[in-house]
Amino acid sequence: MIEMFDERIVEAGRLPLFGFFVAFIVTFVLTRVSVRLIRADVRWFRNVTSGDVHIHHVVFGVVLMLSGGVASLAVPDGHVRLDLLAAMVFGMGSALVLDEFALILHLSDVYWTEKGRASVDAVFVAIAVTGLLLLGVRPFGYEGTGLDPGDGGLSGVYAGFLIVNLLFAVLTLLKGKIWTGLIGLFVPALLIVGVIRVARPASPWSRWRYDEGSRRYHRAVRREKQLRRPLIRGKIWVQEFIAGRHDLIPPELLQRRAEAAERARRRLRGNRATARAERRATARAERKAAARAARAARTDRVGRASRGGRKTSAWADRRAEARERRGALSRGGDGGASRVRTRAASRRRARDAPPKEEPPPGPSPTRPGDRVR
Repeated sequence: MIEMFDERIVEAGRLPLFGFFVAFIVTFVLTRVSVRLIRADVRWFRNVTSGDVHIHHVVFGVVLMLSGGVASLAVPDGHVRLDLLAAMVFGMGSALVLDEFALILHLSDVYWTEKGRASVDAVFVAIAVTGLLLLGVRPFGYEGTGLDPGDGGLSGVYAGFLIVNLLFAVLTLLKGKIWTGLIGLFVPALLIVGVIRVARPASPWSRWRYDEGSRRYHRAVRREKQLRRPLIRGKIWVQEFIAGRHDLIPPELLQRRAEAAERARRRLRGNRATARAERRATARAERKAAARAARAARTDRVGRASRGGRKTSAWADRRAEARERRGALSRGGDGGASRVRTRAASRRRARDAPPKEEPPPGPSPTRPGDRVR
């Protein structure tokens, strides 16, 4: 193992790249462990803040990348250890930056949301590319064609091969096959497969070239469901096992939900105010109707009393007659009853008798026996 490491890494001049690779992976794993502990609200792990500002670790990553890059340029040739140290610092900064790639892409804190998986994808791509470079695989496969031995420039065969590979890589990426296009830069045979096969349904190539009712579009949808969906679920499981679940609601969706809830509350308050106003108007109308009914009832009673005074008096006389009769009966004898009947009849005659006419004004008439002066 040590001999192979010396042969494939040290003697091949890939020791700084190996330091970058190891520092990148270790920093990414430690960063994910720390942020998962922060999310779990573990006591000794907290976010870095300055007042009310949350300082994301992408800031430290940028500083480390700048330091490592400048140091690698400033180190004189032949200082392998310094080159290794600068590469490791650069790898640490790269891991911190790519771990928040989604935040840079969306300019929003989407770290634990569905969009935050873009950061993990970027880290996996960086690890895959660096690993292929460590294995000695070169992009576009130029080792098989070689250089022009005459003037040190590229041969015509390699130039044509490079242009074709670049075109195939662009077409593969436009078809929505990111991993095939990136790994195909190192393994050109994958680019041929990516160009021949149909594009993904949501890719730019599908929107430009496929009609929704065409056979190619339906074949792309069928392959997406049968082949890519299981692979994507497996990739997401691996990502969540390493980096944690990205299941938070995006901030913009939370904002839209808050705005919708506020509009609903306003509508509810408006409906309640309208209902209260309607209830008050109904109560006022009922009170007015009750008042009108009470006034009408009083007027009707007064009218009936004025029109039926005689009837009311007769009813009162009958009650008085009944009381007197009961009193006479209690005292005994028919004489009392006859007297009661007599008094009641006299009252009725007095009531029914027409009113007496008053004499006209003037000298009073003389009666017999009066002296005339």
